[in-house]
Amino acid sequence: MKEPMRLDRTFDWAGQRIAYEIFGSGQPLVMVHGTPFSSHAWNRIVPELARDYQVYLYDLLGYGRSEMRDGQDVSLGIQNQVLAALLQYWGLKRPFVICHDFGAATVLRAHLLNGCDFARMLIFDAVALKPWGSPFVQHVRDHEAVFAGTPAYIHRAILHAYIRGAVRRRLTDAELEPYLAPWIGEIGQGAFYRQIAQMDQRYTDEIEPLYAKMQCPVSLLWGSDDEWIPIGQGRRLAGLIPDCRFTEIVGAGHLMQEDAPEAIVGEALRFFSSR
Repeated sequence: MKEPMRLDRTFDWAGQRIAYEIFGSGQPLVMVHGTPFSSHAWNRIVPELARDYQVYLYDLLGYGRSEMRDGQDVSLGIQNQVLAALLQYWGLKRPFVICHDFGAATVLRAHLLNGCDFARMLIFDAVALKPWGSPFVQHVRDHEAVFAGTPAYIHRAILHAYIRGAVRRRLTDAELEPYLAPWIGEIGQGAFYRQIAQMDQRYTDEIEPLYAKMQCPVSLLWGSDDEWIPIGQGRRLAGLIPDCRFTEIVGAGHLMQEDAPEAIVGEALRFFSSR
């Protein structure tokens, strides 16, 4: 898909706009992105899977085309509530789900805390186990207002370096731009540092003891070259989830959608069609 996918539909959650769209037809499949990304991360995945599934795509609250506002709570403590409300709004009872990074934490929390049921989960490079959160994250937590007021050209350079660090292959400027765009400008810049400042490990600590109670089959992929969350974390997580299939994706970094989209598509087609 050459042009970024448009999310033209909206859902009101607690007076805040959630952008979403539906592609294709077939069994329902929900995709949940991570941070600091947006639904654009699925740009190379959706066209392939929409041939066989009805794909539900949305931007997390405070991300992408969804609403960004001062004083907003966009923490992991809120995102699972948004997902649970969306699933009810869409009328989906047991969809397939693919989730990444913060999206994985969101799906796991929705399943374990909100009782959302899924037919099968395909998870990769997940925020799910302590420790997580880089020194940069801690620095932003301590100085959010300072970062929010950083000159635009410095903010852009920070974004550029930060997002490129998630991908092993070299992204061109044109490929990188849709990842930067939601976070540029006064509103976007404030939203970028807001979501980092609200990162809190307690939201995954809360559900870690519950992983043994997972009620649906799980396939877990992990990039061998993930510099954000080392593959050892993935192996640990797989050991906590009953009957979890674990696959190392050689040469992929944290943003597997860019490094190895074919691995995600291939595993989705295999895993979701298996019995």
